[in-house]
Amino acid sequence: MLVILSAIIPVGFIILIGVIAGKILTVEVHSLSQITVYILAPALVIDGLYRTTLSGSNIGLILLGFALISLVMAIVVEIIAYCLSLDADTRKSLMAAAVMPNNGNMGLPVASFALGAAGLERAIIYMIGSSILLFGISPAYLRGKSFLSGFRLVFRLPLIWSIFIGMSFQTFSFHLPLQLDKSISYLGQAAIPLALIILGIQLSQQKLAIGKLELLGSCLRLLVAPLLAFAIGNSLGLTGMDLKILILQSAMPTAVNTVILVTEFGGSAALMARTVVVTTLASFLTIPFFLWLLKVYL
Repeated sequence: MLVILSAIIPVGFIILIGVIAGKILTVEVHSLSQITVYILAPALVIDGLYRTTLSGSNIGLILLGFALISLVMAIVVEIIAYCLSLDADTRKSLMAAAVMPNNGNMGLPVASFALGAAGLERAIIYMIGSSILLFGISPAYLRGKSFLSGFRLVFRLPLIWSIFIGMSFQTFSFHLPLQLDKSISYLGQAAIPLALIILGIQLSQQKLAIGKLELLGSCLRLLVAPLLAFAIGNSLGLTGMDLKILILQSAMPTAVNTVILVTEFGGSAALMARTVVVTTLASFLTIPFFLWLLKVYL
C-alpha cells in the first residue's frame, strides 16, 4: 500500500499546489497551456521516442489497444444515450467524458511515479493515440463535420510532428550533436510538473456538483474503461508492462481539454466541467485501487 500511495501522493501534491496558485495568484492559464502544448509536450514525445527501447510491434499493439477501447466505449455511450433519450448536447458531453482520458496532465505523471521509466515511455505512446483522438477526431464529432477537418487540425499541432521527428531519430539511429538531446530532455521533464500545476489551476476554477449524468460519466471513465482495457489487452496478447500501461492509462479521469473542446465545437460545457472535476477527484480513489490490482495480479 505504501508503494501505491507513493505513486499517487506526489501527483496530488503538485495538483494541490496548482489549486492554491489558482486561488491566490493571477495566472494566465492559456499561456501556460500553450507552452505545454507547443513546446514541452512535443519535447517530451521526441525525447521519449528518441530513447525508447520499445519495438514497433509493442508500439503498434498499444495504439491498437487504445483504438479498440475507444471504439467500444463510444458504442457503449451511444447505446446508453439512445436508451436514456439524451439530447444531442448531453450525448456529446457524455461521449467526451467517457472516451477521452487525461493521459497528459494526469496519465504521464502517474505512470512515471508508479511504473518508472519503462512505464513512462509506454504511456507516451498511449498519449499519442489519445492526442489524435482528442484534437483530431473529437472536434469533428462534436461539430458534426467530416473527420478530414479534424485531422487537418491534428497536423497543425506540433505534437504530431514531434512523433515523426522522434520516430525518425529512433529508426535511423540518429544522434543529436552538442548534447542537444539533453536540452530536449530537460524541456520534456518540465512538461509533467507544469501539466499538473495547470490541472490544479483549472480545477480551482470549476465548481463541484454531482448529478446522475456526472456519476454515469465517471463510472464509464474510471471503472468500465480500465476493465475493458484489461479484456482487450489480454485478447491482443499484451503482457507485463504493456498491459499494465494499457489498463492504467485507461483508468485516468476525463481530459480537462474536453471542456474547451465542448465549448468550442458543441455539447454541454457545464456538464463537461462538472464531470472533469468529479472524475479527477474520484480518480484519487480509483487509481490506487487499479494500481493495487496491477501489483497483485500482473
